[in-house]
Amino acid sequence: MKLNKYIDHTLLKADATAEQIKKLCAEARQYDFASVCVNSCHVPLAKAELEGTDVKVCCVVGFPLGACFTEVKAYEASLSVERGAEEVDMVINIGAAKEGNWGLVEQDIKAVADACHPKAILKVIIETCLLTDEEKRQACLCAKRAGADFVKTSTGFSTSGATPEDVALMRETVGPDMGVKAAGGVRCTEDADKMISSGATRLGTSSGVKLMN
Repeated sequence: MKLNKYIDHTLLKADATAEQIKKLCAEARQYDFASVCVNSCHVPLAKAELEGTDVKVCCVVGFPLGACFTEVKAYEASLSVERGAEEVDMVINIGAAKEGNWGLVEQDIKAVADACHPKAILKVIIETCLLTDEEKRQACLCAKRAGADFVKTSTGFSTSGATPEDVALMRETVGPDMGVKAAGGVRCTEDADKMISSGATRLGTSSGVKLMN
């Protein structure tokens, strides 16, 4: 697979404007990226801008903290899919993970998976920088059991982003059939190569254009 099709071209800043989202979509069209990743309020605009291309619209849910009611995450996902999202990146309940309440973590993911499927795929952000290695494994297993399509390292809004070591651990945990998305800190082709060789099948980055040049 060519590098461009690994890339979720991302703009999740709080102050992102409609013009910036249009520019993001134009770049995604130009380079034929896998998707654009935006906040849910920008889904209809991104959908309209990417009409007639094979670039997917991806949005985030329960972002960036993951600390809202499960029903709120599921509703945001459902509404986003209804408005044109084909991929949804949700944040787990990180506090529940730190407490070892894996039943709650899994139930939270499953509710969003049910809201997404069959029209959209679900990626589950586990926020690796806040978890121990064992917690990362357990979070990945929750995502797998709940029917998610991908696990994802990071929001890019916490203490650090993806590492090749975390990507490798996640790939080892979920096996060959689920996707693994590396996000946060993928800024050059060397970073991208390391993540892909560690098992990533998608890269979340705001540096997509730089990676292609």
